Amino acid sequence: MDYNPSIFKAYDIRGLVGKDFDNDFCEALGRAFVVHTGAKVVVAGRDMRGSSPGYFAALTRGIMKQGADVVDIGLVSTPMFYYAAAEYDLHDAGIMVTASHNPSEYNGFKMVHGDAMPIGKGSGMEELKALVEKNDFPDAPEGTLIETDIVEEYLDRLFELVPAESIRNLTVAVDAGNGMGGVILPEIFKRLEAVKVHPLFWEPDGTFPNHEANPLKTETLKDLQAKIKETRADIGIALDGDADRIGLVDEKGEVVSASEILAMLAHVLLPGHTGEVATYNVSCGRVAPEEIKASGGVPLMTPTGHALIKHIISERDAIFGGELSGHFYFRDFGGVENTDYAMLLVLQLLSRQEKTLSELVAPFRRYAHSGEINFEVDDAKAKMAAIRERFASEAVTVTEIDGLRIDFTDWWFGVRASNTEPLLRLNIEGATRELMEAKKAELIAVIQE
Repeated sequence: MDYNPSIFKAYDIRGLVGKDFDNDFCEALGRAFVVHTGAKVVVAGRDMRGSSPGYFAALTRGIMKQGADVVDIGLVSTPMFYYAAAEYDLHDAGIMVTASHNPSEYNGFKMVHGDAMPIGKGSGMEELKALVEKNDFPDAPEGTLIETDIVEEYLDRLFELVPAESIRNLTVAVDAGNGMGGVILPEIFKRLEAVKVHPLFWEPDGTFPNHEANPLKTETLKDLQAKIKETRADIGIALDGDADRIGLVDEKGEVVSASEILAMLAHVLLPGHTGEVATYNVSCGRVAPEEIKASGGVPLMTPTGHALIKHIISERDAIFGGELSGHFYFRDFGGVENTDYAMLLVLQLLSRQEKTLSELVAPFRRYAHSGEINFEVDDAKAKMAAIRERFASEAVTVTEIDGLRIDFTDWWFGVRASNTEPLLRLNIEGATRELMEAKKAELIAVIQE
């Protein structure tokens, strides 16, 4: 068995195909997964990457060798996988072969318990790694593989929550980035008879031939912005590679930030739920907690990262939550991401309002946000310590639940080390564009010293 131990990340397992791990590793991981979870039945899915079928076969072979049955749900998006893992009592745990939005030369594994709660750093990843490294598993009677299609049940659940007839008279452009959104989007829009949809790159293709499937990078939205202009669409929607992150663009071609999406969701989901918790991560702007509070909710700041946020949402029974990267979590779907539900909620809101999307989000654009800026640094902790020393004495609040966030009266910034890349991530927001730009220059100077 040949593999690179660094592929065990904070949130999942991810590495270079044919270099960082092989089929023998996949089989050992399958066996370790069963031993660690104690699962009798494992739901398993995969994405569209060229390496996924082979890795999936080796993984499920290991699961069955260790005595568990496999429910093979085939090619699915991550939200569909989470639904399958959480919805059925029969499934004890789930594992999906995917590398999310990473380029085609990568692949990996997302792993969850039977309630769709993630296995990550501090929640089982270390134990899994130790089992794989030992690679010594007890004998067990071999399990079986059962293929099943979850599409119709998944669609029924979506449209139970957001009836198709509540969405009407819209023109929508949707860019799946050749990712797994293309599996379910055609089926969703078949049911939305009053919506005219303009598809972009719905054909699943693990080489990502058109652009990187990452809506957080604004340069990947150019095709979507052009399609909005060409078709005079009311809204543009973009998904990442495994379709667990969503980005929105308004009818003018302007990007709608995740903080603004959270604000919209607050006004959809919180009426009638006064006093319930809704979460936002440390990188989100002030509009998110302000609008959660204005809608009757209790805003709760969280660290970044789905493996951490989902446990907080579960513990606090939060109605929904989100983070700047475009992950949105819903109690209605077990406290995990569901971009399809987020999309339908926004389309429903647009259908109910006699306003364009830009008019809907205009009240939420009251601050100037830098967007996330990334720096390659030799020592992220030392940089954060230097930044803290420079700015903390003037602050209203200092938050250290995830890196460093320092709030002032009319601006704030956050710096944190990436959990997935050797980067320091910076976000700044100010009451005015001029203030934000001035503080950004000041912070960049400190980081680059």
